[in-house]
Amino acid sequence: MPQQLTLPTGPGRPGSRRGGKPIGSITRGTTNPNRLRRMDRWLAGPHGRRLRQAADPLVVDLGYGAAPTTAVELHHRLSRVRADVEVVGIEIEPERVRRAKPLERPGLSFRQGGFEIPVDGRRPAVVRAFNVLRQYDESEYAAHWDTVRARLAPGGLFIDGTCDEIGRRASWAAIGPKGPLSLSISLRFGAFELPSDVAERLPKALIHRNVAGEPVHRYLQALDQAWLEASALASFGNRQRWLAMCRALRAAGWPLLDGPDRWRLGEVTVAWPAVAPASPPN
Repeated sequence: MPQQLTLPTGPGRPGSRRGGKPIGSITRGTTNPNRLRRMDRWLAGPHGRRLRQAADPLVVDLGYGAAPTTAVELHHRLSRVRADVEVVGIEIEPERVRRAKPLERPGLSFRQGGFEIPVDGRRPAVVRAFNVLRQYDESEYAAHWDTVRARLAPGGLFIDGTCDEIGRRASWAAIGPKGPLSLSISLRFGAFELPSDVAERLPKALIHRNVAGEPVHRYLQALDQAWLEASALASFGNRQRWLAMCRALRAAGWPLLDGPDRWRLGEVTVAWPAVAPASPPN
């Protein structure tokens, strides 16, 4: 269980701390090289324009874990999109920050903090928190979403996601300053039997909602049904089968926000209202 810090949450002055302490909990911090590659290529790909157009190319890797690997990889990948990108890795546990400091270089730094995003009053273009909120109670995620999105730059993006230990199954919610925008699912071909195998890696906002009557349950069931109906294409490879599945979902009226260029990667993104929880968190 994470060590809970009894601190208030909610929007405040960007970069501020309540009582001088970070907002959040110390989490397990497990990580692995390339674990977040699927999310990184999504951010560098269809959302690279956000970074290219940002007045301040600041990106925060929030809760990077026991090792700073994901922050280092994020800086490497995003620097190809914008050379002057600045990635700040933020961790609530001081020892993790101390261990990361030797890896600092121009455009990459580390500091202690939490959901208050201590970046000296700057407003990030992107904040990423992967495998962080999954370790919190369902009743807590909404307040932390609000805290972070209040600190985003106009047009900024907060990404709350989860993946398995080596990044083969991943999903993430994209949240803008005004609220959630989309849900993305990204699966490695050959690492699943049905698309709904991602259910245990849904963001905290949805992971307990995969039950009858909830929109995300209907969505996962629709993915599975379309995947099974495309089985005749299996001899041509899982990529062709996935493409057919996505086309079927779009034809059935699901508001998919991407197209074949992303689908062929084992990825699909749907508008948030189609999967949003049917009721507020408990």
